[in-house]
Amino acid sequence: MVEEAEEIDIPEEEQELFEHYNIIVDKGQSLLRIDKFLMNRIENVSRSKIQAAANAGNIFVNNSSAKPNYKVKPEDVISIVLAHPPREVELIPQDIPINIAFEDDDIILVNKDAGMVVHPGHGNYTGTMVNALIYHFQQVKKKDAKDIKPFLVHRIDKNTSGIILVAKNEVAQAKLAKEFFDHTIKRKYQALVWGDFREDEGTITGNIGRNPKDRKVMTVFPDGETGRQATTHFKVLERFGYITLIECQLETGRTHQIRVHMKYAGHPLFNDEAYGGDIILKGTTFTKYRQFIENCFKLLPRQALHAKSLGFTHPASGKNIFFDSELPQDMQSVIDKWRKYISDKKNEFEE
Repeated sequence: MVEEAEEIDIPEEEQELFEHYNIIVDKGQSLLRIDKFLMNRIENVSRSKIQAAANAGNIFVNNSSAKPNYKVKPEDVISIVLAHPPREVELIPQDIPINIAFEDDDIILVNKDAGMVVHPGHGNYTGTMVNALIYHFQQVKKKDAKDIKPFLVHRIDKNTSGIILVAKNEVAQAKLAKEFFDHTIKRKYQALVWGDFREDEGTITGNIGRNPKDRKVMTVFPDGETGRQATTHFKVLERFGYITLIECQLETGRTHQIRVHMKYAGHPLFNDEAYGGDIILKGTTFTKYRQFIENCFKLLPRQALHAKSLGFTHPASGKNIFFDSELPQDMQSVIDKWRKYISDKKNEFEE
């Protein structure tokens, strides 16, 4: 009996990419290698992926780690975390510039530009980060003859910029998927949001699921009976009166989590069209102010969200790794404009 299966498979949106299964073995089950047993129980999974999960320590039987050759017995309780790739489409190598922050034999980190889709899917079959990585790996392959492919463990929204971690083999992917599942990955984002917070830091909780009135966006279900549990910690970095620069740290990686939680808290992301942040929500009615906001929207034609840093345990060396990134020019330009606006306003008042 499959008791639980958690799956996240929504293209082009911010999310983790793994499945978690709990399976209770039938009373009449004969002895069978666990890799063969799981291949029979889980749809569309290869033996190599099962074995990679076992080698990564992602398969547990009765709360103990199990190897691929473990013989399943009646009434065993099996738990497995599987890295779950996006739906397969033909992956075409393309010579597209990408900003590689780090690379070794097991992982590659990309500082993604806003506007780039992570993986090919409906409406975006080319021009994605994965297309660029396949091309990059082919150039490396010519030098050392290794067969390298990108194995995703998470992805961020098309119009969100920042750090993405990609595995270069199935074992690395499986180990990183387990880190995401265990919430040991340390992810920090910076965002500009509408309004001013009363507190300097806080936590937003609330289950996130698809909006029943508009399936393209997500919403918070505070009763907890629908959606998936989500937790976002935030800290104020700089106040501009009408908008605020914040840092967000995620415990979970739900689709559009920061964007949805901030709207729920009454602070939609600046210029976030999907969640109501692309209109003037705070400030004056003066024409000069309205023109200032419109100029900011032109400088930053997307939601003001950047995946700034990522901390994790390296899947091969076991060392703690941390990567940070600079804010992209569009966000930095808008922040600079707000600093000047607030400074000029303060000087006018003092005069």
